[in-house]
Amino acid sequence: MPRALAINVAANTNIPGFRGPIYPDGSFVYLPIPEREPTARSVPTYGDLLSVLDPLPFTVAPDVGDTHVHLDPEFPEYPFCERYTYGDEHGVKAGPIAELDPGDSLYFYATLSAHDPPEGIDTGPTVDWIAPEWGAYLIGEFRIDRVVTAEAYASLSPREREPFADNAHRKRDPPDAKVLVLGTADSALFDRAVPLSNPQQGSAANSIVTDLSNDSGKGPWWRRRLWFDESATRRLRGAIDEGAIDALV
Repeated sequence: MPRALAINVAANTNIPGFRGPIYPDGSFVYLPIPEREPTARSVPTYGDLLSVLDPLPFTVAPDVGDTHVHLDPEFPEYPFCERYTYGDEHGVKAGPIAELDPGDSLYFYATLSAHDPPEGIDTGPTVDWIAPEWGAYLIGEFRIDRVVTAEAYASLSPREREPFADNAHRKRDPPDAKVLVLGTADSALFDRAVPLSNPQQGSAANSIVTDLSNDSGKGPWWRRRLWFDESATRRLRGAIDEGAIDALV
């Protein structure tokens, strides 16, 4: 039976200094972190992304617009992405990710700031689980096709390596991923976020964290890895697939 792991990704107030927005209907904008390592191939900038994404509800400084992005995870429904891939060079994440098997889920969560949508952006009915100011939210899921460690990658044929070619860690000079993940066609960047924060306070965890994951919800839980066992994974997947998140929170 499948298990799931959720990890923190995307822009935050430390890097690059702002979070992606979440709107009153639960829709959001995924914004990656900056690329902080040399790259052997061209990578997009924040300016490139903002030229094709819907307008943001805040202004991005010109110098940030020229900053290259570390576009990881990549979702093919997002600009400048080709496949569902994710890479990580840090053992604290790479180790647990390497334990995932085909059919398991890798969820991505981000801290997002609450905003009203900018003029011209249509949103749907308001939901009641948006945290004031900021909160943590699931923004996407990979249904695992393959997980490849750095050691295993070294022995792959060129054809077996090809699905990972566009991953941000493979574009670095030198490539540095300790683990690479390929998602199946059932993976997705969500249209609506899934709340992990309590609607009264972003730093307070809701029942998805405290009842379904292995985390206590105490301290800075929104920076930690969240494991979901088989039963919790079934409940979480079912609620997301059926649009029944309110039943969990």
